[in-house]
Formats: sequence, structure tokens, C-alpha cells
Amino acid sequence: MRQNAIYRAGVLGRRPSVPTDPERLERRARRAMSARARAYVGGGAGRGETMRSNREAFGRWRIVPRMLHGVTARDLSTTVAGTHLRAPLLLAPVGAAGLIRPNSDVAIATGAAAAETAYVFSNQGGDPMEHTARAMGDTPFWYQLYWSTDEDLVDSMIGRAEACGARALVVTLDTTMLGWRTQDLDLGSLPFARGEGIAQYTSDRRFADLVAERIAAPTGRPPTTVTLGAIRTLLAMSRAHPGRFLDNLRSPVPRASVETFLDIYSNPGLSWDHLATLRGRTSLPILLKGILHPDDARRALDLGVDGIVVSNHGGRQVDNAIASLDALVAVRAAIGPEPTVLLDSGIRTGADVFVALALGADACLLGRPHLYGLALAGADGVRQVIENVIAELDLTMGLVGVPDLASITPDVLVPTRP
Repeated sequence: MRQNAIYRAGVLGRRPSVPTDPERLERRARRAMSARARAYVGGGAGRGETMRSNREAFGRWRIVPRMLHGVTARDLSTTVAGTHLRAPLLLAPVGAAGLIRPNSDVAIATGAAAAETAYVFSNQGGDPMEHTARAMGDTPFWYQLYWSTDEDLVDSMIGRAEACGARALVVTLDTTMLGWRTQDLDLGSLPFARGEGIAQYTSDRRFADLVAERIAAPTGRPPTTVTLGAIRTLLAMSRAHPGRFLDNLRSPVPRASVETFLDIYSNPGLSWDHLATLRGRTSLPILLKGILHPDDARRALDLGVDGIVVSNHGGRQVDNAIASLDALVAVRAAIGPEPTVLLDSGIRTGADVFVALALGADACLLGRPHLYGLALAGADGVRQVIENVIAELDLTMGLVGVPDLASITPDVLVPTRP
């Protein structure tokens, strides 16, 4: 057990390099980050009301342990959207993690694999998905998709995700435009405008074609084969040496790459009609991330998707939005017990996961905490954060008296008084 390992190491004078307390973890990680990383990772939309609501929602429920239950072993394993999970926890996709450390996505994948925990690769990653997939080894991973305005790029991203072994496709719905992120705005800092967090694009052949078209546009002639080849070569070099790419943002190809990304990365006109085409474009299980309204949940399931992720993007998109946990209760009541539902936004501890499962989630996505672990101790920091959350979930189940996830029902909770 994780707890016993920490205590035994403590006898020898060794303490965890990553705090187990979530508030202390965040404080220490923020001190280790640059101002731009703190703003991007820790900031939310507007005044941050949605971020606060995400945490306050967990405070509206209390766990009721039962005594003398005789439960001595727990089974945390589950299968979600066809993927077997060690525990009902996945790492959420977070873009531009390279603000924290170089090769961040590969480091996160290394930590996730060490903890045998699935990772949802970010569409806005700092490492190409193929590199990150290699770091996962045999541990399953999913791929997050932002729906571009270029449909051929959408197909290219999906095809690459399938080819490198993704087990599911997670389409993020709530970021067709960036939210009003005041901490980033006050620094004038958008990572993607600096070429950070666009490695999925610069590693993509279709994106290289779009860059070539942009460069050739002033001449009125289509890009030549030589031009295309040169651009693809330069973009390939950028993947191996991202620092050199960033140092030359005023050069034609890097500048055109950033401008092309900013023009096409997401689709403000994304609609249900777009989503209706998805089943014919991939064989992977499909989950829609960003659902908060019961009617949207019903419509998503009517489209035949394999699951939904109730999420407000960690409070980063709409200020004063409904807390994800509150939305989960309404969504599960509307769609019944059978459809697959995951929860994202506000998860910090194993006890949080327990509450979310009791209210109807099949699994949870862990976002900011794993980045805090990355900031403090790299890949091993990611592993430690995961192990801490899973260990607390296991202990909570044991102390409450539930032997498996199916036994975590609403009966183990009571609402707090207003």
C-alpha cells in the first residue's frame, strides 16, 4: 500500500518529494513554475468563480461510513468505453504543459505508465502523439480532439491517433473559442502564439500543406513539391528541437505555422451536424467532453456516442458556470444508469473520486494535480500524484465498507444542510 510505503520510508528519514495534501501540492508547484506557467495552469475564466464552484460542490456532500462491515479487500478495477482501467481514474488532457518542463507530454506519459493509469493525450500537446504513445508502453491511452476548421486536418488527427494505438477519441466541445482567461491576458501570454503546445500540428502532413499554402498565397501560385518538402523537413526539425523553432518565430515557416494554427485550430461553428459525421470517420469509441446540460447529454447519446464527459474545462472557459459535480447529478438523473459518464473539473483527492462515483460517474479525469506533480518531480511526480489519489480512494472504500465500485452508490452520501 502507498500509505505503508510512505510511513516505512519515514522511519529512515525519507519524506515524499510530492506533498500528499492537495493544497500544499499546489502551493509548492506554483513556486516551482514560471509566471506564465502559473497563469496558464492555475488560471480560470474571469474572476475564477467556476473554479471555486467546482470545489465548493464537493463540500455539499458528506460520506457516511458504516462499521463492522468485514470488508478487507477492495476491487478498484473497471472498464470504461472498452478500456480496462486499474482504477476509475484517467489523466485529463492539458495543453501547453511544456510551459512547466520540456518534453512534458512524454514525461506525463512515463509517469502514467509507471502508475498503470490511462492518459488522454492533449490535442495541444508539446510532443507529437507518436512520441507520447511510445512512452505509454502497454498502458492504454485515449486521444483528445479539438475540431479544426479544416476537415482534412480533423481526419488526419483521427487517423494518426488510431495508428499509434489510441483506445478512444475524446472530442472537446467547450473550447470552440478561448475563454476570457484574465491571468494569461494580463501577461499577454498565449502559449500557442509562441509556438508552444502545437506539436500535434507541426508533426502533421496535412498541417504542413496548409502552412505551405499560406506561404505561397502572396505569389498566387500553388506550393511546389520542393516547397512542401522543405516545409515538412523544417517542421520535423522543430519537433526534435522545439527551442530552435521558438527562437525563429519571425522566420517564414515558424511564423506561418503559428498563424496557420491560430486560424484553424478550433471551429467556432461546431454543431451537432459535425458530430453526426464522426461515427463514419473512426472505428474508435467516441466520448464527448464538455457536456453540462441534460438535454445535451441526451442528444449526444442519441447520436450514438459511447460516453460523455461532464466538464466545465476546469473553470477555464465560462466564468460563473455550473459546477461539474452539480451538472453530473442532473445529467445522470436525465439519462439513467446505463450510459458511460465521466467527470472532469475539480477532482483533487481520492475522496473526491469516491463522491463523484457515488453521484453517478463511472470514472474521473485528473487535471491540474498531475501537472503540479510534473512541476515538482517530473515523471515520478506525476506517478506519485496518481498513486496518492488511488491510495486514498482505496482507503476510503475500505473505511466506508464497500468492496467494489458497483457498491459506491448514492446511499453512502448525505447532502449537507444549507
